[in-house]
Amino acid sequence: MPFQGKHSNPFIGDQVKSRRVLGAFSAVLLLTVSACSTSETSSSDFVDDIKPADQLYNQALADLDAGDTKNARKKFEEIDKQHPYSEYSRRALVHQTYIQYKNRAYDDVISSGTRYVTLYPGDQDAAYAQYLVGMSYFRQMPDVSRDQTITARAYNAFNAVVEQYPESEYVEDSRTKMRITLDQLAGKEMLTGRYYLERREFLAAINRFRTVIERYQTTRHVEEALARLTEAYYALGIVSEAQTAAAVLGHNFPESQWYKDAVALLQAGGEVPNENSNSWISQSFAS
Repeated sequence: MPFQGKHSNPFIGDQVKSRRVLGAFSAVLLLTVSACSTSETSSSDFVDDIKPADQLYNQALADLDAGDTKNARKKFEEIDKQHPYSEYSRRALVHQTYIQYKNRAYDDVISSGTRYVTLYPGDQDAAYAQYLVGMSYFRQMPDVSRDQTITARAYNAFNAVVEQYPESEYVEDSRTKMRITLDQLAGKEMLTGRYYLERREFLAAINRFRTVIERYQTTRHVEEALARLTEAYYALGIVSEAQTAAAVLGHNFPESQWYKDAVALLQAGGEVPNENSNSWISQSFAS
């Protein structure tokens, strides 16, 4: 006959333990619910504090007038975030661009200024935003011996001001900056051309000087470029082109020392300047 002690059923102990655990868990749950009921939860806990656009804008202007560009910038950014399609957002964006430029954050200026022109191309402040983009590139222009990609971008940005906003007050200065950028781009070509010329790589040198003649003819480098073409073509034995380069140089810059040097070079070999109207050099100056 099996043993009939008080723990004869092995599952009774486990059931008792389960009831105790369940009771404890229920008590904890009740305490948690009770604690939650004592605190109020609102949808405002998950939403940023929205301020009226005009209030933020006026506060930002006041900060800007007081010279506090840091807080002004923050408020303008808040307008852009909280009221992205408002009139105040448009105004805030151009002010942000100005503050970034004042702080020399040129990459940020290029980004926000370009965004402004893209969103509001016909707005009265678009020319100003485009001008600041050009100035941001202009302020980062490298030495003439380095890569001139940024210089070219500065030229393009200022050219956009001139072409797209011809009545703007920024046109005159943009044209001045364009002449400066062109002169630097031409200077880079001349530097490289002289390098090839010294190494007697005449064809490579000619290509550089030709670029100056065809693309940067209004710069101060064009006189030297014509003289260097005379030198390079003469060294290659292409006398007709050397004579043409010297003749065109004399027609356009008769008092230039570069012209005197070119004539002396030709005369040393028994030649004189003589223009060939079919030459690319002559045709470049014909128009």
